Amino acid sequence: MWIDTACRALRDGKCLELSYDGFSRIVEVHAAGISNDNQAIMLAYQVRGGSKSNEPVGWKIMHLNEALNARLTDEDSNAPRRGYKRGHKAFRSFNCQL
Repeated sequence: MWIDTACRALRDGKCLELSYDGFSRIVEVHAAGISNDNQAIMLAYQVRGGSKSNEPVGWKIMHLNEALNARLTDEDSNAPRRGYKRGHKAFRSFNCQL
């Protein structure tokens, strides 16, 4: 499960690189855990990469079961980003959060 990888990126202050929806993305993890519908998710700020919505930068809720090849990078995260609030309503429980 990618929750451990997402939480490690958050704890280490590093960006996470992953394939998601067919696009390579670089994100800053702000929270990871279980959604209200019992799915593994993360709240991340995408700093670059592709996107189905054509929004390569900004806030994303990502379903971790749809992520491929997640790995920590050497790039420092700038989290927390402006607009971040703890306890996002999409989560039933948190494995980690800023």
